[in-house]
Amino acid sequence: MPAPERIPAGRVTPTELLTRGELTVRGQIREASNAVLYCTVGYEEHTAACVYKPVAGERPLWDFPDGTLAQREVAAYEVSEALGWGLVPPTVLRDGPYGEGMVQLWVGAEASGESSEAADADADAEGADGAGLLALVEGDEPGDGWKAVGYAQVGEGRTALLVHADDARLRRLAVLDAVINNADRKGGHLVLGDGGRLFGIDHGVTFNVEDKLRTLLWGWAGEKLPEEAVDALGSLRDGLAVGEALAERLGELLTAAEVDAVRERVAGLLAAGRHPGPSGEWPAIPWPPV
Repeated sequence: MPAPERIPAGRVTPTELLTRGELTVRGQIREASNAVLYCTVGYEEHTAACVYKPVAGERPLWDFPDGTLAQREVAAYEVSEALGWGLVPPTVLRDGPYGEGMVQLWVGAEASGESSEAADADADAEGADGAGLLALVEGDEPGDGWKAVGYAQVGEGRTALLVHADDARLRRLAVLDAVINNADRKGGHLVLGDGGRLFGIDHGVTFNVEDKLRTLLWGWAGEKLPEEAVDALGSLRDGLAVGEALAERLGELLTAAEVDAVRERVAGLLAAGRHPGPSGEWPAIPWPPV
């Protein structure tokens, strides 16, 4: 299957294409814990690759209401856009071949083929190596340009230091995760798009009212938030005010208590002026970390 054409600039926007276009299922990404279908979407002369996650394919979770993961993925996109950083690929909620679900523009390496086997994508297409921004190093120091996360078992009784890049793109993502209370920021959820643009994907387990932040991006814990983050959080706080468009949109996707919790997390970040650290109430790092 040839790669879908790029969306021409200044014409149909990615969200319009994802919302209005016809979805064609090309295969299934088998490594995912929920049903994840690799698709193409076409509207008039425009086509693109995308991921479709039908609500019907979501596995129940003990700590999240059933059938709500797709809405949470869309809410994460809305918050990312409100911050002005574009860290989540365009994402919409719509009907599809297997019912309502989340549809997200595919970023990174293209999957290929029309069968389930060919569309497996072997997790590489979803950035299983952390897009080169994560590493295991010997010794106790992360080295220049890296931030330490913690020690990891690497087999045969050996340990190595898990580190992530001291990268402004990752730092923005760490702030976003703190706002949306991301319970599953793994290395495989970091994807590099065209021109080295960083995206975060897979945001179904987010927006819980309890503190469930689990991430590989703890390297800035306790450090002062950069000025750009403070400015972005201030704008987000304004957008979350009752009656504002963002608040109304999130109210369509989340419960009232969850929207209030977003407001409280933003207010807490601004009051502290620092990146949060692990709560100690939950495992701080997701498992498996990839």
